[in-house]
Amino acid sequence: MRHCTVGTVMTRQVVTVSPGTGFREIVALLAEYDITAVPVVDADHRPLGVVSEADLLRTQLAQYDPASLLPAPVHLRGTGTTAADLMTAPAVCTTPDSTVVAAARLMSRRRVKRLPVVSPADGRLIGTVSRGDLLRVFLRDDHAIRREIVEDVLTALEGASPSLITVDVSQGEVTLSGTTAPHCPTAALRELCAAVDGVVSVTDRTTRPLAPLAPAGR
Repeated sequence: MRHCTVGTVMTRQVVTVSPGTGFREIVALLAEYDITAVPVVDADHRPLGVVSEADLLRTQLAQYDPASLLPAPVHLRGTGTTAADLMTAPAVCTTPDSTVVAAARLMSRRRVKRLPVVSPADGRLIGTVSRGDLLRVFLRDDHAIRREIVEDVLTALEGASPSLITVDVSQGEVTLSGTTAPHCPTAALRELCAAVDGVVSVTDRTTRPLAPLAPAGR
């Protein structure tokens, strides 16, 4: 069992800007392509940073507005007029062979909504992956999810037999029923099923066979 990789879900056609691209041009690109951020790349197409809507909004946050009930942020980072001034750097990047789980964890830890995808060979930009791209794994077909659980999980885990355990999948929600061997690690069974791409939840309704009664003493 292996998770999908970033390379299978990433967007390959990426809108980029150079360090000298101006503020208005960046805003226009975001509006034209309906995106929320653009990578800033050097002459060799290697990411230097990312300009997001949040970076651009700092200019608006700093504007004087006597009608606002909220004051301007005290510790506002200096604003600028070019991508080099505005970008968040260095860029937080991933590679096409990273798993979707690893990419999701990186986004969460670094608090970003998308990651530039770079070639492991030369560090050049080859795509971008967003939260929405990662979430597409949850659109995976229920039959494909069931097949992977039966063929990869049940056959590999000792005490969990496809002939004894029934796997039902509906909208990514997995239900296990039937019986497991006494030595089957049921916690591991649930964890492995939950780790299959596209699984939303796992309900374990399996039971263990009753151990035979010891003969009564005389």
